[in-house]
Amino acid sequence: MTLIPFVIERTGREERAMDIYSRLLKDRIVFIGTAITDELANSVVAQLLFLQSEDPKADVHVYINSPGGSVTAGLAIYDTMQFIRCDVATYCIGQAASMGAVLLAAGTKGKRYALPNSRIMIHQPMAGVEGTATEIMIHAKEFKNLKQRINQILIKHTGHPLEKIEKDTDRDCFMSAEEAKEYGLIDHVIEHAPEPPPQA
Repeated sequence: MTLIPFVIERTGREERAMDIYSRLLKDRIVFIGTAITDELANSVVAQLLFLQSEDPKADVHVYINSPGGSVTAGLAIYDTMQFIRCDVATYCIGQAASMGAVLLAAGTKGKRYALPNSRIMIHQPMAGVEGTATEIMIHAKEFKNLKQRINQILIKHTGHPLEKIEKDTDRDCFMSAEEAKEYGLIDHVIEHAPEPPPQA
C-alpha cells in the first residue's frame, strides 16, 4: 500500500489538510507515477478537464515516471491532452517507457522535458491473448490496429518516417535523456525547474 503524504495549507487563520497530489493540482501539476491503468487514466483525464475549465490559457504540467501499461488507457490520456486548449508541458522523471514515452512526446512542442538521468523507452505494444482461434485472430487484428495507431502518433510528434519508427519500435529501444532529445521525443534536458513567469 502506497503512503500518500498530506500537507497543511494555511490561509489567514485557517488551516486545511490535503493530500500532496491535490496540492500539486492547485499549481496545475498532474503526476503520472505508476503503470497506466483505466483507473489512472480516468483520474488524469478528469484533472486535465478540470484544469482547462479553471484557465484554458494557462499551461498544464504533466510529470511522468511510468513503465507504461494499458494502450487504450494511455490513448484516453493522449487524446485528452490533444483535446484541451491549454498547452501541456511534459516532464520525464525517472522513466517514461512504452505508453509513458508516448505521453511524454505528446506534450506541446517546445515544452517537452526530461531530467538528466531519465530513461525513455519505445517499443511496439505487447499483448497476451487466450481463447479460440477465431478470438485470437480478432484480437490480433485489433492489436495490429493499435500498433499502427501508436506508430502514427510517434510519427506526428517526432517527425520520423514510418520505416524508422517501425524499425526502432520492433524491439525495446532505450534512450538517455539526451538521446531522446536527439530522437525528437523531448525538446529539452533540464537539471532545474524552469523559472516561474513574473506575476502580473
